[in-house]
Amino acid sequence: MPATLSFTLKQARRLALAAQGFNGRSPPAAIKAVALNRLIERLGILQIDSVNALVRSHYLPLFSRLGNYSSDLLDQAAWSQGRRRTLFEYWGHEASLLPLSMFPLMRWRMQRASRGEDIYQQLARFGREQQDTIRRVLASVEEQGALGAGSLSTRQERAGPWWDWSAEKHALEWLFAAGEVTVAGRRGFERLYDLPERVIPSAVLAHPVLSEDEAQRGLLRHAATALGVGTEKDLRDYFRLNPADSRPRLSELVEAGELLTCEVQGWRLPAYCLPEPKIPRKVVASALLSPFDSLIWERSRTERLFDFRYRLEIYTPQDKRVYGYYVLPFLHNERIAARVDLRAERATGRLAVHAVHEEESGLDDEGMLALAVNLRQMADWLGLAQVQLNCPRASAARLRVALAQIEGG
Repeated sequence: MPATLSFTLKQARRLALAAQGFNGRSPPAAIKAVALNRLIERLGILQIDSVNALVRSHYLPLFSRLGNYSSDLLDQAAWSQGRRRTLFEYWGHEASLLPLSMFPLMRWRMQRASRGEDIYQQLARFGREQQDTIRRVLASVEEQGALGAGSLSTRQERAGPWWDWSAEKHALEWLFAAGEVTVAGRRGFERLYDLPERVIPSAVLAHPVLSEDEAQRGLLRHAATALGVGTEKDLRDYFRLNPADSRPRLSELVEAGELLTCEVQGWRLPAYCLPEPKIPRKVVASALLSPFDSLIWERSRTERLFDFRYRLEIYTPQDKRVYGYYVLPFLHNERIAARVDLRAERATGRLAVHAVHEEESGLDDEGMLALAVNLRQMADWLGLAQVQLNCPRASAARLRVALAQIEGG
């Protein structure tokens, strides 16, 4: 089918930024739960990651868009009991927090997992071979309520690395993937599992079961809304759909007029967007981005949109790192203009800036001031008194001047 729309790269970038919640509007002075939930509904998903060099990653996308909000609001939305809970955990884009409204769109994935499909082979094999252990663990959850894997383990020897799971941990992960337990809360970062009927609102559980086709179309629609414009791979990656599922569903959405095909300048493959896309005349925004932010988590799309090649170097040996251990891209207006290696040094109350790397086009004085403001705001949000520059580069010298300017020094 010929493309019905054509976008310049600048238009596609603006469409994507606006869709992701970077609309240039100043957030309210006090962020309330309704604003936070509205944003998460828009994004559809927050990826969870265990690295805590700065702050757990699922908190960062909200800070990037809302500024200084209380992380307690997200904790309440994700893990509180009663009406304040608006999110649930599941495998969305990796381990994720999703709005409860999306629970029906994930049940087909749970059903597949229970059949040993679309899950890790080791876990699928465990599900086939260890049903007695699975039933024993499920009975313990039924009888005792929210439990962590550690409280169920019968293993006598000391646990090995994180992938060296006990049989009980395997059973809980299988039950979680199959939707027979869900995450009721967390103890530290450990998941506490309980029965869905004791965690998920009854109205959500009572929602009619959607067919696989219907649910996959719903996920692709949501991805198109959250991305603004994207290729088939971009759209399916958002909720980790398989090509065999996404391609026919995408064709169905185009045929129904719910998505339009389009061309983007410089993109080799066709793209898709919602009908009547609204492209901002410009986007004025600055934000430090989590490595797992949905704006940039699909790295090839990030390169196509922003001409920005980004790789996380946490697992790269220190002497082979180019930019640093935990590097946050810095979005300034419509460009990703720099990357900053950050660490929260909580014991000394400092936000440590270990490296500042400007992109080729660089940051002008206004952009460097915006970076300084973002770092100061992040330090305040994290309860850290000082922004400490540990970088000898010329960019850091300019940043030091900008920080002194905003702090009145």
